[in-house]
Amino acid sequence: MRSHPHRHDGRTHRPATLVAGAVPLALALLATGCEASTTPTATDAQADDTFSSVRFTLGARGDIQVAGASRTAVTRAGDRTVTGGRAYPFDRPPGKLLVVLRHWPPGERAARDAVRMLPPPDDVAIESAYLVDTGDWALAELDGHPVQWLRRDTIRVDATKAGAVGRTHLTLSGPRGSRPGQVTPPPDDRACEGVDPAVNRYVVLPELASGAAVPEVLARLRERCLDVQYVSMPGGGHRGTVRSIEIPVAGRTAPVAELPPTDGSPAQGRLPGDKILTDPSRPTRVLVIR
Repeated sequence: MRSHPHRHDGRTHRPATLVAGAVPLALALLATGCEASTTPTATDAQADDTFSSVRFTLGARGDIQVAGASRTAVTRAGDRTVTGGRAYPFDRPPGKLLVVLRHWPPGERAARDAVRMLPPPDDVAIESAYLVDTGDWALAELDGHPVQWLRRDTIRVDATKAGAVGRTHLTLSGPRGSRPGQVTPPPDDRACEGVDPAVNRYVVLPELASGAAVPEVLARLRERCLDVQYVSMPGGGHRGTVRSIEIPVAGRTAPVAELPPTDGSPAQGRLPGDKILTDPSRPTRVLVIR
């Protein structure tokens, strides 16, 4: 596990006594033939360019708004139509953070006035991708709840379960905007570098209890080299914790193994410790209580 990336590098307010002493200092410099420079230093310029925060808001009708002090660090990377819960493999240039937001086509959500736990596999959704130049670590918060530290990584958010009037918020905060002690960075995932994302493979289902902390669940899924897609869901437990996860099972009917198991699960009978054949083209969905 890497050490916590958070650091405090916000500007400090200098005492008034320092301002009062600036005049004699300037006079002393002029007397010795030196001039006090007013040109910003390289450190000051770098601080002004430091990533602060940006917020993505997904509306119920498929609209997306980008706001925040660092919104100029965001670049559109395209929109793609997807079905069956599959994810489009957007390119992520080195040094960039990739944000993929899954939503219904614009204007269609008005007719979908119920929150469906499992939409039909042939439903057409849109994935909108954005590249963010964070420079260093950034803390991701889903509807106000910290979920993951990111750096040169990908984060996926599915807003198709938000309901007809729901809005989903994803906030990325840099060293100035993030809160300390909330979420630790992910473990080293170099063991997953050789995993082919186009080939189905077997994984062992992890143990999971409803109400588990997001970092705990994320670590178990990363150990199995599973891609994660966050879903913000209303109700069902303590806010900011994991309600359940849905691990895709290979097959034409697009079933999932839901943990913890429920009576209505389409993949009923698959329990923690069982080995299943997963479909890597469909991310594992982590349902977070908003």
